[in-house]
Amino acid sequence: MSTSGMRDYLDGPHKAARDVVRARLGAHGELADLAVRLPRDEYRDKVLELLLESAADGLPARGYPKEYGGEGDLGGFIAGFETLAFGDLSLMVKAGVQFGLFAGAILHLGTEKHHERYLAEAVSGRLLGCFAMTETGHGSNVQALGTTATYDEATGEFVVHTPTQEARKDYIGNAARHGRMAAVFAQLVVGGESHGVHCLLVPIRADDGTPLPGVTLSDCGPKLGLNGVDNGRIVFDQVRVPRDALLDRYAQVDADGNYTSGIENPDRRFFTMLGTLVQGRVSVGGAAINASKVALAIAIRYGDQRRQFGAPGSAEETVLLDYRMHQRRLLPLLARTYALHFAQAELVEEFARVFNDDRDEHDRRALEAQAAGTKALGTWHATETIQMCREACGGAGYLAENRLATLKADTDVFTTFEGDNTVLLQLVAKGLLTDYRESFGKLDPLSTARFVAAQAVEIAVEKAALRPVIERLRDAVPNRSDAADPDAGLRDDAYHSGLLRFREEHMLSGVARRLKAGIDAGDEPFEVFNRCQDHVIAAGRAHVDRVVLEAFQAAVQDAPEEIRQRLQDLYDLHALATIEAERAWYLEHGRLSGGRSKAITALVNELCAAVRPAAVELVDAFGVPGSAVEVPMVVPSQHE
Repeated sequence: MSTSGMRDYLDGPHKAARDVVRARLGAHGELADLAVRLPRDEYRDKVLELLLESAADGLPARGYPKEYGGEGDLGGFIAGFETLAFGDLSLMVKAGVQFGLFAGAILHLGTEKHHERYLAEAVSGRLLGCFAMTETGHGSNVQALGTTATYDEATGEFVVHTPTQEARKDYIGNAARHGRMAAVFAQLVVGGESHGVHCLLVPIRADDGTPLPGVTLSDCGPKLGLNGVDNGRIVFDQVRVPRDALLDRYAQVDADGNYTSGIENPDRRFFTMLGTLVQGRVSVGGAAINASKVALAIAIRYGDQRRQFGAPGSAEETVLLDYRMHQRRLLPLLARTYALHFAQAELVEEFARVFNDDRDEHDRRALEAQAAGTKALGTWHATETIQMCREACGGAGYLAENRLATLKADTDVFTTFEGDNTVLLQLVAKGLLTDYRESFGKLDPLSTARFVAAQAVEIAVEKAALRPVIERLRDAVPNRSDAADPDAGLRDDAYHSGLLRFREEHMLSGVARRLKAGIDAGDEPFEVFNRCQDHVIAAGRAHVDRVVLEAFQAAVQDAPEEIRQRLQDLYDLHALATIEAERAWYLEHGRLSGGRSKAITALVNELCAAVRPAAVELVDAFGVPGSAVEVPMVVPSQHE
């Protein structure tokens, strides 16, 4: 297998954007230990310095319109951003706040006057900003934010105010030290009437760094990780901003205090505004997958060198990665990382298509669900993978100098950053049940349950095509009586897809039936949904598991011949390890015999042995810069 050929295939159409970031990270050999070496304020200022260097390299400009100094390449922008995760993750998060969230809010929620005045400044880093959405009392439930922006017709200004402690803006990146302006999400009140959450640009610091009148800024203090990001809290006390501070792409307020919007339904307007900011979830998921690559590169290289014990009577100890259990710990995670990489690549291309072509609401909602699901699985995968890599490296993995400790701390928040994963999977399942119908309304459990009841839930079952699937699976999937040849077809792509599709569609129809039965029995809709919530989330995860599997299938089919067999082995390992992890469910539902379940486990073992000789080459193909993985416990790879 050619390592360079595999790397080129993984990099895909955005190789140039990735290589620019790799070169910058490679030039800073100290990036891997900034969090350990520097005091907090120095660390934050160093991260800012690196942020401005990345802006000078053109990283953020890739994603913005050419008329504001950009390149109009959304896919390249996200690919470059993901690659920052190979280095210091505080830099990656700060770049996400500045170039993805703050500048992204100006681009997607603002109009030409905002673009002309602020966009080039934000993209260059000359105007450092915050994304002030989360509040102490409200995280995922953005519609219930407490901050208010009340229009004063007499002065033509909005008055931004924090009415309670719960409405304080919290965990806001760039707020504690560097930010000068905030994109503030607040309840817009015009003429005494609330029009829901809108976004306004509010200055928070003077050029000398002091807070502006009416703005109270404080530091969130030390965190579990990401201490190079200056997370802070913001409180507004009757802060006045001009009328054109409102980012008014979707709603306008004229000088006389008349509120208008081209989207009459307030719920639809709210979700349209939030949908334009899906880039954050796309980027965080990709960054988490790349952090997993770093951990695996360190642990697999270490496992290929470190020796421990050996055969009785032998003078030579055995390399760790030659032990079956060590392979079992790391190689299925390596295979899943490849799977998630290809699923993320599909998502990035779809994101670029939807936003470049200004697709309709249905396509945007589908993209939101795809981004939510991929982000959830990618960030959970990072948490699991980095922990397993730490364990697989023993005491050496616990030392800060070997980077796994910092990776573990810095990525932990990703599972709740840009949306709690359990909430995101609920969004995925909601989309599956409703096909993003306009009449579905809010995302809250009450609206979900009412809609499902009103739609005679059989529609969802019909969409799932459950009965035809069962018919197809009679041939594709063995049941309890199919024990004659338990090994037959285990490496068949259609077999893998059939099992995962059956699980997804069976769970989906089960959720629909439970919701309808509860409503028909006269139970309160909220309680009905609450009883089914675990089932809903499981259905969402089953769907994303299938999407990831089929993305990997497509990547193998499209791969150059020189690397296809190696990818096929990885794909089969991922597919069968995924099925193995849920074999109890498949046994309960008659989709696996006991013999076939055992055969799957045996084949996973065989595939681990097949992948093991190329394991170091497979992590080298990720293209992680040497300074990020050549930690003290690992000598440089001979494959680079």
